[in-house]
Amino acid sequence: MPNSQASASTSPPSRRTFLASTAIAAAAVTGGVPLLSACSTESGGNKNGTTSGKELKKLLPTYVASKVADPDIPSVNGSSPGYTKAPPPAELVASVRGKPGHGGSYTMFEPLWGTPPPKNNAYYKAVNEALGAKIKLQPQDGNTYGEKLSAVLASGDIADIVMIPLWEMGGKIHGAVSAKFADLGPYLSGDKVKKYPNLAAIPTAAWQMSVFGGKLRGLPMPSRPLSGVIPYYREDLFKKNGYQVPKSPDEFLALAKEITRPKSKVWACDDMWWAAQRFFGCPGEKPYYWVEKDGKLVHKVETDNYLEALEWCRKLFAKGYVHPDAIAGKANDALTRFTSGQTLIYNDGDAKWYGATFEQAGPHPDFKIQGMDYFGPDGGDPVIYLDPPAAIWSFLNKNLGKEQIEEILALADFIAAPYGTKEQRLIDYGVEGVHHTLKKGLPVKNATGVRDVQDTYRFIASPQASVAYPDFPQMVKDYCGWMQRMGKFAKKPLFYGMQIQEPNRYASLYTPFEDLAKDVTRGRKTIKDAQRAISDWRSGGGDRLRDWYAKLLEENGSGA
Repeated sequence: MPNSQASASTSPPSRRTFLASTAIAAAAVTGGVPLLSACSTESGGNKNGTTSGKELKKLLPTYVASKVADPDIPSVNGSSPGYTKAPPPAELVASVRGKPGHGGSYTMFEPLWGTPPPKNNAYYKAVNEALGAKIKLQPQDGNTYGEKLSAVLASGDIADIVMIPLWEMGGKIHGAVSAKFADLGPYLSGDKVKKYPNLAAIPTAAWQMSVFGGKLRGLPMPSRPLSGVIPYYREDLFKKNGYQVPKSPDEFLALAKEITRPKSKVWACDDMWWAAQRFFGCPGEKPYYWVEKDGKLVHKVETDNYLEALEWCRKLFAKGYVHPDAIAGKANDALTRFTSGQTLIYNDGDAKWYGATFEQAGPHPDFKIQGMDYFGPDGGDPVIYLDPPAAIWSFLNKNLGKEQIEEILALADFIAAPYGTKEQRLIDYGVEGVHHTLKKGLPVKNATGVRDVQDTYRFIASPQASVAYPDFPQMVKDYCGWMQRMGKFAKKPLFYGMQIQEPNRYASLYTPFEDLAKDVTRGRKTIKDAQRAISDWRSGGGDRLRDWYAKLLEENGSGA
């Protein structure tokens, strides 16, 4: 998860982290859920395809920008705005009048990457008091969330509010979205959303990806544009040792050789497969894994870029530059290896930029994490594909009544309050004097706040993605600067912004390539094995999937 607005408690470095922010890298829609289209087909109440054109337009909420606070760092090249200052409590704006709730009580099923806070803690009580309703959170281990989610949806014993991230939209889950959750269009489409100003301020692109089964069903968490995969490096240790940031794959290999000192328990990097794909200009994950060449759709795995990324990564492993624990597949400890100085470079979702900075500020004040600029295969300009505009949603149980849905939407409007509001300060920092104190005018969480104020309520709905960490203004400047520089080279993938559901018969077609990449990069299989797997993919359904997407593209147009 990951997720673009999350803090120190977000998901561990794993495939999900990258997929999450698109909350985590090119987000994987294992079947993206249907929208509608001329090529859509009805099957058990689900539709294969995507919604576009007039059908999509009439479902989308009207966009009305928030005017609460101007960013200190405005958007450039599509970057998220940045906030480096914290308004004093007296200047915080109330974006919601009174208490939005009417005494209702609702359950919420959601993941949590970290230690669950005590039940009925003061933070939950304070938020529920401000909401005028009760949300009973049911946090689950984020690392096994998909399995639990599948079991819950199959059982029919579904919470009132359920968070589902894009990377879990596989198997039968995407079909369950249309079958189990409410149509929010009657409450939010068009000007109806103006009843909820903070929801109206969510960017249209995020709402576009919230259409499932031809209906507006999801409340989105908007993503930052390049949030899924960032190649991080230890700027403090680079400066200390005189290392130069590489500007090409070859320079990276040369630097990796210079850094690696196994006897001192220092290796250059962790598994860099996800960043390698961007270094070599590969498109993203489902359904973004297509490019158009000579009028024909070409899948990511069929490109020379993909094989070159595999080969480059294989060299990192073969030459011993990758930490042994990464070779062994211990992905959950990647951040610890990085912060302890055992590795100086690693790739992860954008949440770790703040998360690592926050965690290390006390014990290691000299610690400095920085984002490495992407480069092309020959050291020239990179080709970077944008992540999905939303990768996390909450859904409302279809058995809820009209008044209950309206109450939950009012609660979501409160929770989606933007930076600079009283509601945002409460959701993100808790109660002053209980969960945070003001130090030099900045809200700083105390031990109770760190324990209790975690990524929970924001999963219901979130405002436009920003970088708002006034406790670490330089980190905000660094991240926004990285986004602005990389934004110059970012492009939309062919199916950008489309919520696509592939036919079930293709659902597992791409799955073997994740293990294949691990085997090839670690030397257990060869590039020839990868080429054979690509040939098998074509004959095993890949060519038919290509035809399906080609028809989708012809009838709906490109999102690029």
